Amino acid sequence: MGRLRREQAINVGALVGLLLLCVAAIAVTLQIRSDTARALAESRETLARLESHVPSGAKSGPALSPAPAAAFLDAPTQGLAVAQLQSYLSQVVARQHAILISSGMQRADHDDTPDMIRIEASLNTALEPLQALLYQLETGVPYVLVVQLNLQQPSGQRGPRDAAMHVRLVLRAPWRRGST
Repeated sequence: MGRLRREQAINVGALVGLLLLCVAAIAVTLQIRSDTARALAESRETLARLESHVPSGAKSGPALSPAPAAAFLDAPTQGLAVAQLQSYLSQVVARQHAILISSGMQRADHDDTPDMIRIEASLNTALEPLQALLYQLETGVPYVLVVQLNLQQPSGQRGPRDAAMHVRLVLRAPWRRGST
């Protein structure tokens, strides 16, 4: 009998300890929630104060204007849009005195929308003209995005920046169905 009461006392003590642990966990959780609610209220108050100093016209954000028509390839079919992009690429390559070896349509990626044209091009050029070519492609119109760039130096050549490299580009450009 004494042993049974001793086990009951140990069990009751463990239960009371577990109960105290649960109460402490609830108290800590409520304290954290209270601190978070206080911090949120302070942040909202600060935001309201800052917004009150902003002029009323600036609250809506900057006005977005649509892209110019020249930013898009304008062709009635996807094939003609690809031809326009290839023509634009050959002009940019020629301006940089690079050699365009080949270019052709590439299958659309799963990230591409139906209004995106994708081509792959191979060319030979030195590093400095390549930098100018990439800058012209990325900043000019139509909008062209360089999706992939692979550089390969001819075997056995290491060194000068003006040595020709083989370059493989994958380009994307937006296309609008037009009547031209």
